[in-house]
Amino acid sequence: MNELIEELNKTKVGCHVDGICVNNISYADDMVLLNPSIGALKRLLQICERYAVVHGLKYNVSKSELMVFKAGTKTYNVPPLTLSGAPLKTVTKFKYLGHWVTENLCDNEDIEQERRSLAVRCNVLARRFARCTRDVKITLFKAFCVSFYSCAVWVNYKQKAYDVLRVQYNNAFRVLLGLPRRCSASGMFAEARTDGFAAVMRKRCASLEARIRASPNTILSAFADHWDGPMVARWSSLHV
Repeated sequence: MNELIEELNKTKVGCHVDGICVNNISYADDMVLLNPSIGALKRLLQICERYAVVHGLKYNVSKSELMVFKAGTKTYNVPPLTLSGAPLKTVTKFKYLGHWVTENLCDNEDIEQERRSLAVRCNVLARRFARCTRDVKITLFKAFCVSFYSCAVWVNYKQKAYDVLRVQYNNAFRVLLGLPRRCSASGMFAEARTDGFAAVMRKRCASLEARIRASPNTILSAFADHWDGPMVARWSSLHV
């Protein structure tokens, strides 16, 4: 895929951040094309189609989708687009590398996914390890319940959705350890030497920020240097 990525980058057609062209984001054989206009997107799709023909590749059009990011309350009439002769399905959200991306860049969908996943994991642990010691249960909680997959990139969400996840996290710990429903959250985590919800979020965001700033990737560096950007602003707010 490297040759295709290089060919797309050379066009300089697509979205730009501080003069850096960001028209494709690729992971293995999974690719996202980013463009400010339909004309620009058509040009990149044509490059992808030619590359597939030359190298004997075939795109899975049923798994290829088109989404238009909204700018305020504006609506857009997007003409139909095709890939290798097949129409692309237009969607309002899609799952990319495990993270839900929506047309209005809202993270509520992803937060709710994490809440449901946490509830399932907690119930499984509470049922299967009910007779284990307290220390074992705490170890299991730390291993399976404190990793929120993409929480460090949540910047646009309703506080209610975020609070529901926090309550789910606290209740998961109570259920697993058999604690009273109304016991102090901060007290129970401190006694068990386990990170509370706020501490988990701070550590996850700090970890991502450190890795981005240490990365030689020019795109990541451009985002990290934008102190006025929403993601950096959220990281900072968690530590204030």
